[in-house]
Amino acid sequence: MKNIGFIGLGIMGKPMASNLLSKGYQVTVNDINEAAVQSLVGLGAVSAESPKMIGESCEVIITMLPANKHVKQVILEENGVLSGAKPGTVIIDMSSITPVVSKEIAALAAEKGVEMLDAPVSGGEPKAIDGTLAIMVGGKEEVFEQVKDVLYAMGTEVTLVGGNGSGTTAKLANQVIVNLNIAAMSEALVLASKAGIDVEKMYQAIRGGLAGSAVLDAKAPLILDRNFVAGGRIDINMKDITNVIETAHEIGVPMPLSSQLLEIFHALKVDGKSSDDHGGIVQYFEKLANVEVRRV
Repeated sequence: MKNIGFIGLGIMGKPMASNLLSKGYQVTVNDINEAAVQSLVGLGAVSAESPKMIGESCEVIITMLPANKHVKQVILEENGVLSGAKPGTVIIDMSSITPVVSKEIAALAAEKGVEMLDAPVSGGEPKAIDGTLAIMVGGKEEVFEQVKDVLYAMGTEVTLVGGNGSGTTAKLANQVIVNLNIAAMSEALVLASKAGIDVEKMYQAIRGGLAGSAVLDAKAPLILDRNFVAGGRIDINMKDITNVIETAHEIGVPMPLSSQLLEIFHALKVDGKSSDDHGGIVQYFEKLANVEVRRV
């Protein structure tokens, strides 16, 4: 079994690393959150003091980090992965970053004989926990085949989309669809609630029709329960939609709906909702309509 390095043990990374351990992989972990590190050590992982140490000891290194700057820091800086990695090592960045940065890191890794895949995920915390993530991959086909078993230890739908940057581009498209779905659903739930009908019964009535979706089934029950504990935080999704807008404008693609969504995220941030789940988008519409969506 491959020796896997895993850097970034947050909401998503911790259960993903746990699934690798449960599948029999030897996993070495690193994170600034020592409690998360020790939790994985308790499951059989080895702790490394730095990304460089992981680079020195692991064949495959996975990063699952919040944003561009964190990925660049962990891989490229003085005590980063590339300072210790041997030629032939494969870095799999599963963070949600921009295609431009992903390609940049891949090129710098190639100079040291290190391969890189961008492999962001979709499915949130529940699918990270049960190992059923959708994983969209960018990079060389031969490298993908080499580490495909590792990816399937964390997900059930694993697709090589194209070359470096293709995975991160697919993730940007995914985030547009998911978050605009939540926004549209939220607007509809607030309309129904303000009209005085039983919103839960409305949800049951429409979920089997064309309005039904994985997003509706995942988020509507949580909204009805007023459960905004983060599986996908508002601030992280705001970062993703910011990346969408920047990338789209660079290549000449107007994004009118996504631009409005970004303003909604900023309003929620100002309102102190940054750490809520992105199902909490409904709170923006509730505030406008002076109504709250909940079970009767």
